[in-house]
This record gives sequence, C-alpha cells and structure tokens, in this order.
Amino acid sequence: MPYYKYKFPRPSLTVDIVVFSIQEKRLHILLIQRGKEPYLGKWALPGGFVNIDESLVSAAARELEEETGLKNVLLKQLFTFGEPDRDPRGRVISVSYYSILKELVNIEVGGGGDADQARWFPVDELPHLAFDHYEIISHALVTLPNELENSIIGGPE
Repeated sequence: MPYYKYKFPRPSLTVDIVVFSIQEKRLHILLIQRGKEPYLGKWALPGGFVNIDESLVSAAARELEEETGLKNVLLKQLFTFGEPDRDPRGRVISVSYYSILKELVNIEVGGGGDADQARWFPVDELPHLAFDHYEIISHALVTLPNELENSIIGGPE
C-alpha cells in the first residue's frame, strides 16, 4: 500500500446506511449496537470507513452486509454529512445511503463485523444513538416521505 504524505490534514470518509421497513403496520429502521469504541454498546446506523480501493456504494453494501447480514439491497444516496465534530476520532465525512424494503413482514438481521447485534426499531421509539445519527435519520424522514408513502406505506395490504 502506498504511503501518502500531504502538506494539509485530510479527512476520513465513511458511509452510513438508513434502512426502512414496515413491520406490524409501523415504520421501522435498522440499527446496530456498536461492538467497539467510540460509543461502545450504543445504537447506531450500520456503516463504516470506505476502503481506499472501493466505491462509495460498494462500501455501503459491504458495511450493511457485514454488520447486519442484509445483502443485495438497493441503495440510493441520501446526503453527505460533514460537520467537523461529528466523530470523536477526528475529521470524518459521511455519505449516507438509504433503502426502503418493500416486504411487509419481519426481515431477520444479525450483528457481525464490529456490530454486536442488529435490530429493527420503530422510528418513533429510537434508543439513544451514537454520533449524529439522529440528524441523519431526521434528514431521511424529512427528505423521503413521498418515496416512503409510495413504496411501502401506500403499497398493497
């Protein structure tokens, strides 16, 4: 791997994934419980650092599968979050992705990678979240209502 030396500091790049599903006629979101610091034991969106040799969407798909077991999920880019203090490890910029799973039944997930567990939560009963993940979820809920309405809530019963 090449060694890079730059005159100016460089930020790190991560991806965060917001996955929605309807379960028991309620909108749910998929969260993972962090298995390491920072925020050990706290709930968070699936995600992680982008490898130097992968695309953003490939990183999002990899992290989602590693941490939850979900694979072959259609991911769409949501927004980029880059506040300077959003991660205690340093300057980290995150490109968020989302997916809306159309299945109206429980979708089984399990923790893996650096996630101790993965679990569905109703969006109106979220636990305390790590990083700025409330902001990311809020952005998704404000940005995607028409898509949510048309793809799952308004879908066939």
